[in-house]
Amino acid sequence: MGVKASASPVLERMIEVSARIRNLGASPDAVAAFLRFLYSPREATAGEWGEAAMAAHGAALLALAHAYRVPWLKWRAEAAVAARLTAEHAVDALKLARLCDAPRLYLRCVRLAGKDLVAVELSEGWRFAGRHDAALQVDLLRLLHDADQRKKRWERERASQDVYRQLSDAMASLDRAFTEASPCDDDGSGACTSRQGILQLVRHLAGCGNKGGGGGDCPHCKRIFQLLRLHSSVCDRAEPCRVPLCSNLKMKMQAEKMDKTWRLLVKKVARAGVMTTLDSREVPEIVKRSWAKYNSGGSRSRAARFR
Repeated sequence: MGVKASASPVLERMIEVSARIRNLGASPDAVAAFLRFLYSPREATAGEWGEAAMAAHGAALLALAHAYRVPWLKWRAEAAVAARLTAEHAVDALKLARLCDAPRLYLRCVRLAGKDLVAVELSEGWRFAGRHDAALQVDLLRLLHDADQRKKRWERERASQDVYRQLSDAMASLDRAFTEASPCDDDGSGACTSRQGILQLVRHLAGCGNKGGGGGDCPHCKRIFQLLRLHSSVCDRAEPCRVPLCSNLKMKMQAEKMDKTWRLLVKKVARAGVMTTLDSREVPEIVKRSWAKYNSGGSRSRAARFR
């Protein structure tokens, strides 16, 4: 009795009131396995018998460990049920996770349903929930819908960040094209080709008879004019800039004031340039060693914990 009382505060209170411990709902084999886990050292249950007991009675052990407040056994049973989860039993495990306050198992069920919703909807647990617990179905479908919306929003944000990064690279190419005094040497990186293309567009802008104000009807003039305008908005040089029209466009925008959409574009392009600079800087050696130690030391245990 003393072992059980020390392992579970619920059992301790039951023993104080009465010497009898009543258990309802679990099979005798599951109760026997639960008591053996309580009586045995934790190291002794980590072997073949413990794995077999978790495979046979994982759900019942999770419910018993939650009811009798045995945290270490609950954590282990939750991991065992999550590791053996299939689409056929996903809805049953989801219900169990809600009743037993098992967030890792709940997340595993939702992820499995998101990957194979068709198989989950064909399971007996899904049909039973439709007849007796429609709220569970609604909650699961709402979670999947929200996850899908977050994924789409993240993809849109990632695509927009790529556009801002490309515009920031274009601004850097403009700077290099008109500020570097050395001739262009093609080293295979594509920088020389990019510089020559920018110079050709600027020459076209200077000699095009159809450009008009802001690029006019010529698509090439419109493209380079917008790039020059964006460059003048992000340029922060104190001395006169050698990029064409930079000083003129700066004075014009200061007089006219930029609209909100253009200010937001300038802000995001400037931020992308700062992030590109931070990504390209050399990481200190002490930081590299710390990351290597972190990734090699506990990465496997952390990955298994959240799997």
